[in-house]
Amino acid sequence: MLVIAAAAAIFAYSGAFDVAADVPHSAFVTWMMEIVRDRSIAVRTKEIQAPALDDPKLITEGAEHYTSMCVGCHLAPGIKDSEIRTGLYPQPPNLTEHTNATPAEMFWVTKHGVKMTAMPAWGKTHDDQSIWSLVAFLQKLPELSPEQYEALVHASSEPHHEHHSHDHAGRSGYGSGEHSQPLRRHWR
Repeated sequence: MLVIAAAAAIFAYSGAFDVAADVPHSAFVTWMMEIVRDRSIAVRTKEIQAPALDDPKLITEGAEHYTSMCVGCHLAPGIKDSEIRTGLYPQPPNLTEHTNATPAEMFWVTKHGVKMTAMPAWGKTHDDQSIWSLVAFLQKLPELSPEQYEALVHASSEPHHEHHSHDHAGRSGYGSGEHSQPLRRHWR
């Protein structure tokens, strides 16, 4: 164990591992990172129960969040690339395409983020209901045309809709800037 620890320390201090975002990982490192990521998420999402995600108000709220927080990295219908996305490694998933992620996995990743991927932990600034609304919208996103997407975004900005805002501390809220009641975690 001591020899392994010494070898790891020498490797770390040698600078041999290139951390540049424009240099891809080796196949082995990519494979290992994907296993670690996938297993970590799987273990942490086993007990999460998704609420009903088909409420049109929830989906519209999610469209507002997605437009303000996610499009630059994860794209939108009719948007094929972005300046920030081009420079990210690993490349974020294009969420306009179907993924095999479950709603619980989408919730967990959105809430907690993923280290060393540029995926932020939105749970630091958004309550569970806001994150579930985003997940509800993500369930519909791959099926939306650019026109349908724009209609949802427009619906989220209509005067009767409560607008998403941030207070000076960067916390998410609605209307007056106060936090809405957090949705209880849905655990089995």
